[in-house]
Amino acid sequence: MSTRPLPVSTPAEQGVDAGGIQAFLDAVEAAPDIEPHSLMILRHGRLVASGWWAPYTAERPHLLYSLSKSFTSTAAGLAVAEGLLDLDAPVISYFPEFEADITDPRSRAMLVRHVASMASGHLAETNAEAFALDRAEPVRGFLLIPPDRDPGTVFAYNQPATYTLAALVQRLSGTSLTEYLRPRILDPLGIGEVAWIQHPRGRDLGFSGLHATTDAIARLGLLYLQDGVWEGRRLLPSSWVAQATRPHISNADGTTEGAASDWQQGYGFQFWMSRHGYRGDGAYGQFCVVLPRYDAVIATTAATVQMQKMLDAMWRHLLPAFGSGPLAGRTDEDKALQDRLEGLALPPVTAHSAPGAESGRLPGARFTPWGGRCTDQPTLSAVEVTEADGALTLTLVEGEDRLAVRLPRSGWAVAEETVPTAVSGGWTDPDTLRVDILFLETPHRLTVTCTPGDGTFTARWHTTPLHGGPLRRHRAPVRSRAGSPPRG
Repeated sequence: MSTRPLPVSTPAEQGVDAGGIQAFLDAVEAAPDIEPHSLMILRHGRLVASGWWAPYTAERPHLLYSLSKSFTSTAAGLAVAEGLLDLDAPVISYFPEFEADITDPRSRAMLVRHVASMASGHLAETNAEAFALDRAEPVRGFLLIPPDRDPGTVFAYNQPATYTLAALVQRLSGTSLTEYLRPRILDPLGIGEVAWIQHPRGRDLGFSGLHATTDAIARLGLLYLQDGVWEGRRLLPSSWVAQATRPHISNADGTTEGAASDWQQGYGFQFWMSRHGYRGDGAYGQFCVVLPRYDAVIATTAATVQMQKMLDAMWRHLLPAFGSGPLAGRTDEDKALQDRLEGLALPPVTAHSAPGAESGRLPGARFTPWGGRCTDQPTLSAVEVTEADGALTLTLVEGEDRLAVRLPRSGWAVAEETVPTAVSGGWTDPDTLRVDILFLETPHRLTVTCTPGDGTFTARWHTTPLHGGPLRRHRAPVRSRAGSPPRG
């Protein structure tokens, strides 16, 4: 959580119609394919609305996926300001040890500004190929892939471009991105603990993997909205804010559908341009939306593949709520909104706590994957069910790894051991035990269904984890001791 709170105001005092926020909440809660986790809205530098859908909470970090890129952009802007990094220098000039290997003229012509703006010249994502070519040093793997066009002429959303930008900052500063940002940005903004997945050890991933609170997202957005100034102190050059948040390369396809897409409005330095303002953007609904015209910031975390629907709901309901001056006589509306925000919660699984007809087979039962293999989580080989004090415990078995989750009689049960989770479930029919597991430091929900009748289970991710790996990895990286690098 942050070290000091943001200044707070009521929506009406800052010219925001609470009814518009209520309508946005209605829209995202009614959408069957959107699972909201948090919302913060700032207007005129004041926090006017904030809420977390329990069991998600304000102080818990959340995997930001590609919203991490906007923090990497911020670090790059500082490195440019400090004279460490030159946007117009060839990338290869900072990696002289690769000189003999990188012979393609387009790779050698790639500038720092090209990787910062997703304009490396490649026509498609190169992540898998770059890491396959050189797992130990993916920058070399990336530079070994000849661009399809001249750098600076085409857009392709390409993780190794951001990874290379992040690697440059870390090489030139001699520290990880987190360590570099801590005294320059994170501490001055009042952002508390963050954690970044690393590869290789000691190097923050850059393009993804940052775990931070919704409050941290909001503060970064407010810093950019305020032109790099925080509490009267300039933290980020105005020139970088302007460069990072304007389009450097077109990503439009020229169609009517494309014109309505917030992913075809241009791309800056690790920021997307939107139909309204600009944004940092992470898979499954992690948003930092900055709206200079409205002097507002919207920060969200969520779990959805329908990210455009979330933005459409913002444009439809929140933009009209931003008025030109304070609104009188809205005390009741503001109070109703505050009450709703304080009571936000994800519904638990609709099920019965009473055992099904086949319950006699459950205590000590071991379930194997239906069809012989769990396709959504291939490392998951078995589910064991035990009973103690009238409560069931499911143990998810992945080789030597075992994750035990205790099923509550109702609601959500939160546990912090091994992996922070929230669990809900029960009998959905006499021969079906369903358990939903929220991995609380990520956007992800896993549904495990056990069928005592045939002794099998299925496991399904509602949104697919992009970093993969065993279940114990679905959390923020843990520092083994003070000052040591995080392990993911």
